[in-house]
Amino acid sequence: MVGDNLAQHLTLDLANCNVDKLTNLGAIYTFLLGLPKIIGMETITLPYVVRWLDKGSKIAGVSGFTMIATSHISLHTFPDKKFMYADVFSCKNFHINRTIALFLETFEAKQYKKNVVKR
Repeated sequence: MVGDNLAQHLTLDLANCNVDKLTNLGAIYTFLLGLPKIIGMETITLPYVVRWLDKGSKIAGVSGFTMIATSHISLHTFPDKKFMYADVFSCKNFHINRTIALFLETFEAKQYKKNVVKR
């Protein structure tokens, strides 16, 4: 099984995002609830979304996570820096470019860096 490239792991670093989008718990919950179906995945848990505040931050960030039948989707926002880290891992292929487009559109990111690993 090692080396069979059965999984895809997408990581995104999103920069210059809309701060309101990065801090909106309800919108992030809705995004995590809908994303799996849009990219052909099966959700097995409801999203878990929490606000967090680092001692040095002025604006609370948000972290969110949802499990899919083939792994997970997670994100962590840093509104002070207009930044987000996102992670989509699946043992089932998914459309990488469509997933990136949904993150960019939803969070209005002006720049991004992607990394895709076949595992």
